[in-house]
Amino acid sequence: KSSIVLVLNEFMEKERDEYLHASAYERSSERRDYRNGYYERELLIGVGKIKLRVPRTREGDFSPSIFEKFSRVDQALTLSMLEMVVNGVSTRKVTNIVEQLCGEGVSKSFVSSLTEKLDPIVNKWATRPLNVQYFPYLYADAMYIKVREHSKVVSKAVYIMTAMNEKKKREVIGLKIDHVESFDAWQGFFQELKSRGLQSPKLVISDAHAGLKKAIEREFIGTSWQRCTVHFKRNIIKKLPKKGMKQVICDLRKIYQSASCEEARASKVEFISKYRVNQRIENALDLLEEGFEDTIQYLNEKHKYQLYISSTNSLERLNQEIRRRERVIRIFPNTQSAFRLIGALLMENENLQLNKRKS
Repeated sequence: KSSIVLVLNEFMEKERDEYLHASAYERSSERRDYRNGYYERELLIGVGKIKLRVPRTREGDFSPSIFEKFSRVDQALTLSMLEMVVNGVSTRKVTNIVEQLCGEGVSKSFVSSLTEKLDPIVNKWATRPLNVQYFPYLYADAMYIKVREHSKVVSKAVYIMTAMNEKKKREVIGLKIDHVESFDAWQGFFQELKSRGLQSPKLVISDAHAGLKKAIEREFIGTSWQRCTVHFKRNIIKKLPKKGMKQVICDLRKIYQSASCEEARASKVEFISKYRVNQRIENALDLLEEGFEDTIQYLNEKHKYQLYISSTNSLERLNQEIRRRERVIRIFPNTQSAFRLIGALLMENENLQLNKRKS
């Protein structure tokens, strides 16, 4: 709703400029009237009641087109504004959306001024305090996007941190875009989160990136690291022969159906004893031995949390949603536009999840 208010207010301001044939404080021989402040007007739309700051002129002949057109485009406006938040970095796409709203063409600079109005909202969300509640479980991951920088296309790492509180409610607590995924970048990201009030969690769930693991050890003293079981099992399966491994894979998965660390360790010993004679899977067994302990740390937590903290699946689904939108754009025009789009998408996703819980 706040995004819609910002954009509609900006559009009405531009409409008044065009009506007057003069911008604010501009001297012009073509001026037809003068500004006379604003008045507030409420409007009921599909997402609820919003309050707009409507510009007016001295003679009172100016009337924004928003209200007369809104009855025809109510649903289209709501959907279009939602898409503009998600696709705000593409001026070509946003131009089409704004044309649906306005009924006439708009310039690329006008579209840019609209989308940039979203920056304070996204930045406020991305820097909000984290000391209002305790998050015992954190999920960390990074993905790569293409960004245009100094006339070249480069890859940049998008760092995302989600968290789950003791009531099993998840939310995105951190977003950062950096050059590469490294120890220094992860450490800086964690330090930013701590400066916003994040306390050391019981468990951080992630993949096995060496820099990420080192940053967790350095910044969260006393915190355990849980290696994502889904990624780990996938890595083991990749080392298996292509044929005749159905039972092996089935037995491997049974290990992670255990109810305790002791039961999981006993299942692992049984699994290795059963298949050690098969030299074709020796590399897979070595990998299981090497990384096993890091993948069963979730079993030390209360049973009601175990299902939710064994893997980064929830974060992976969020990444897939970002990737689905990112494929449409392909290359972001700059880092800020990427931050704006991804941040807006994450905010939208949280609102959708909140509405689902309420219903």
